[in-house]
Amino acid sequence: MNRTIRTARTARTNRPVRAAAHALAIAGLVLGLGACSAESVDEAIAKGVDTTVDEKYEVTYEVTGKSVDEITYHGGAGEAMEPELETVKSPTLPWKKTVELRGIMPPAVMPVAVDAGGADVTCTITYKGKVIKEAKGEGMLTAGGCVAVSPIVG
Repeated sequence: MNRTIRTARTARTNRPVRAAAHALAIAGLVLGLGACSAESVDEAIAKGVDTTVDEKYEVTYEVTGKSVDEITYHGGAGEAMEPELETVKSPTLPWKKTVELRGIMPPAVMPVAVDAGGADVTCTITYKGKVIKEAKGEGMLTAGGCVAVSPIVG
């Protein structure tokens, strides 16, 4: 009878140890499988971003009105998130320019008018024949001009 009691006590004493070992094994499996799927999701996202960033598209900028002193726009140079700006000083209006941009680079054209009373400006951004952004402004400075989301991601 003593022997049976000892065995029962040993089994009872080992039960929490076994439960803890099983819990650790299950946690390890869950974390391991989760890490594998997270890695493959991250890889798929990275591949998609690379493809999107390299994809090229054309937009046409147009500025109409009067008394515009300069036009600044994204011309396609630089990085997608840090595009280099190009500037045209004393442009002849109406002004039109077609540029090739990449991926998530936002199309943007910003006309600047210093004449406080005489400026009357409209800017548009066109993609595949459809106007994706239009803005009108009067006064000293056309605040913001036209900035659109890249049609590749939008």
